[in-house]
Amino acid sequence: MKFKDMPYSRPDIKEVQATAEDITKRLSEAKTFEEADKLFDEFQDLLANVQTELTLAFVRHSIDTKDEFYKAESDFSDEVSPQLSEFVQNASLALFNSPHRPKFEKKYGKILFTNIELMLKSFSPEIIPDMQEENKLSTEYDRLIASAQIDFEGEQYTLSQLSPFKQVPDDEKRLKAWQADGGFYTENGQKLDEIYDSLVKIRDRMAKKLGYKNYVELGYYRMERNCYSATDVEKFRNAVVKYIVPIATELYKEQAKRTNLPYPLSFSDMALAFRSGNPKPAGGPDDILAHGKKFYHELSKETTAFIDFMYENELLDVLSRKGKSGGGYCTDIPKYKSQFIFANFNGTQHDVEVMTHEAGHAYAAYVANINNVPLFLSSPSIEACEVHSMSMEFFAWPWCEGFFGKDTDKYFNNHLAGALQFLPYGSMVDHFQHIIYENPEYTPEQRHDTWRELLGVYMPWVKLDSEILFYGEGKGWQRQSHIYERPFYYIDYCLAQTVALGFWALMQQDQKDAWNRYQSYVNLAGTRTFVELVEAAGLDTPFGDVALKKVADEASAWLNRQDTSKLV
Repeated sequence: MKFKDMPYSRPDIKEVQATAEDITKRLSEAKTFEEADKLFDEFQDLLANVQTELTLAFVRHSIDTKDEFYKAESDFSDEVSPQLSEFVQNASLALFNSPHRPKFEKKYGKILFTNIELMLKSFSPEIIPDMQEENKLSTEYDRLIASAQIDFEGEQYTLSQLSPFKQVPDDEKRLKAWQADGGFYTENGQKLDEIYDSLVKIRDRMAKKLGYKNYVELGYYRMERNCYSATDVEKFRNAVVKYIVPIATELYKEQAKRTNLPYPLSFSDMALAFRSGNPKPAGGPDDILAHGKKFYHELSKETTAFIDFMYENELLDVLSRKGKSGGGYCTDIPKYKSQFIFANFNGTQHDVEVMTHEAGHAYAAYVANINNVPLFLSSPSIEACEVHSMSMEFFAWPWCEGFFGKDTDKYFNNHLAGALQFLPYGSMVDHFQHIIYENPEYTPEQRHDTWRELLGVYMPWVKLDSEILFYGEGKGWQRQSHIYERPFYYIDYCLAQTVALGFWALMQQDQKDAWNRYQSYVNLAGTRTFVELVEAAGLDTPFGDVALKKVADEASAWLNRQDTSKLV
């Protein structure tokens, strides 16, 4: 079914509650495994139907935040989704305590109960009001960002529409674009501080209601960390500082020479990878979408069916418009066994990466659907999902000439160097959040001070100065939506990037073997932990020194072998 034809109806939460309670009661009383398993399916169907309605409201609100109907439905979703969590918890508890658990484990695997246990640790009905307030504040942040109308050179732009100007080769124009962008955040700085301060305090309050010292432990449970701890993440961040920061520093020094710009680089200058301009798509949105279809058609028969399904059912909205939410995402619409890709094309290489990154997410969900994986196991934990998307970016390399034309070699260099350069930034975002939630009493200025200190550790190549408001002042964390909306998410990108670089290294030797391993990874859906999925693909897990050093060395060696004299 086409996305535009999917009917929306606000769920009757009382009716959903009554049905959920009935299913839960019968599940706890089931005499046989077959009866209990049937009720498990019945509850998943109920959940899929409700999630579909809430997702439709969310996506349509994202597409047009000025639409009053879906704005109201989005507010409704913020109110009821925590209540839905209670229904899920009750049914899951019945399943967890079922006398038929051994047979459930035999059919679905122990991970089903591992994840239920994490969910039980992360929720209690007493925190529902806090979750509702958390949702409202996250939505308030999103709407504030979407409301941006930035004056630049006689025109008005959203933050996404302004992005291309922040990369132009003209140094003065690029700087002015960064100043205009930073000006929006500075103008709204007090509000951004207030929203985040409230979010931190609410999350800390939820953690303490559930018996935790602070939000860090609760945050890990909410992120479904089922195979590693905060200690493992700290080791990973330390390895990033040890192995990746020196490499990224040298890459930025080389960039400064290539662009004839002073080192250390300002935020504006850091955005220019090549003096002649950053790699850009060779065509417009229609060309990108057309070549994206060609890429997936030629990659495999599975991806052929997938991309045809996405295009035929119009499951993408990728053009940037006023009133549209910023950023990009892929989400599931379970009732229709569909996915939806949301993005903001703006004429940069990011447009192509939407066709690879977000479509990587969509492809994994599509495979889970055609394999009839149960809803509770259809998706692995988030870092494992990000492997789907970040690896797909690299699988697109053989088709990149059709995307980038004369800028293809620029793109290869920028993409691989960018993968390494991202790791320090992503790790810094995670480190920042650990400090903030361990110190919820921090003032806004103490939070900004923390970010500035971490910049010196993770991004020593960047210059802080007063030339660019907001960024130059070391307040740039406020533009990172994940910090507000999905705490502790960002390290998932770093862990996934490490695994994706492992797939990239395999591709350099045998593209077919790499794809087969990736397909095996995807086919397992959420039936394994992140570590188990990586091991099943024959790759090193990111924790410790081995994997990170290995992929960093291989990527650096590839970059050093390239003749960049023409990439000016």
